[in-house]
Amino acid sequence: MASFTPRDPDTAALLSRRDAVKTLGLGALFSLGLWPGALRAAGTPPPAGKFTFIAINDTHYLSPECGPWLEKVTGLIAPEKPDFVLHIGDVCDKGLKAQHLAVRDIFARLQVPMYPVIGNHDWTTQTDRSAYEEVFPNRINYTFEHAGWQFVGLDSSEGLRWHDTKIGDATFAWLDANLPKLDRQRPLVLFTHFPLIDGPSLRPITDKTNARMQPANANALLERFRDFNLQAVFNGHFHGYKEATFGAATITTNRCCALKRFNFDGTKEKGFFVCTAADGRVTRRFVEVKAEGSEG
Repeated sequence: MASFTPRDPDTAALLSRRDAVKTLGLGALFSLGLWPGALRAAGTPPPAGKFTFIAINDTHYLSPECGPWLEKVTGLIAPEKPDFVLHIGDVCDKGLKAQHLAVRDIFARLQVPMYPVIGNHDWTTQTDRSAYEEVFPNRINYTFEHAGWQFVGLDSSEGLRWHDTKIGDATFAWLDANLPKLDRQRPLVLFTHFPLIDGPSLRPITDKTNARMQPANANALLERFRDFNLQAVFNGHFHGYKEATFGAATITTNRCCALKRFNFDGTKEKGFFVCTAADGRVTRRFVEVKAEGSEG
């Protein structure tokens, strides 16, 4: 196998994708982090400027007491001056229209767009997600663009099921139809409720079974993005912080931001990410939301 030692950090950008594959082979490229999407983007200037957005997950609105809690959350979000909010699913707890409306209306006071994806708790029954779709139309599988960046929100749920699930055929069919429309060089952010992190099963620390919170076909979904300039993946569902990489992208799950739910990894902190997109990269900063009467 041919070896490749960059002369400086920018050397990789000078090697064409075709020459790199020919010289190194795909296996060596992957081991160096020089995946097809990263190579295709090399040499392409990143979008100018920077912007801030919020990534929040698992707010689990259940009852009226959750309203003041989420008002406190949005009170902490507002000073960050985000351009928009990504809601990574489980907007509410029982999938009821009134619950979805309550969350939508509280976040609307920020006067910036909120882009949700559906979580298992956003279904009313195993086969009925009509309340979510009525309150958040066209927010099952979709894309949007902002300041030269591409964002893709996907349905990773299987009704109400919370473990040992599969991402549905409809999501993969949507990808087949829509990924060709995206720019493979421009930076891209993917967000789904269920974790796309490979490796050991994620499960609540109190669970003694072999439950797995990642979908069985999570890797198959990620593979669809291998040839894109994927920079960040945001997931929820696990109610805890985990981090992994896929090419140039950092994949994270985050703690929940719910009044009446707990973290499955045993941690106490609840909150959200403040994210900054700049120079073609995304950074995250966790902001904790403390319950009334908590210390610190």
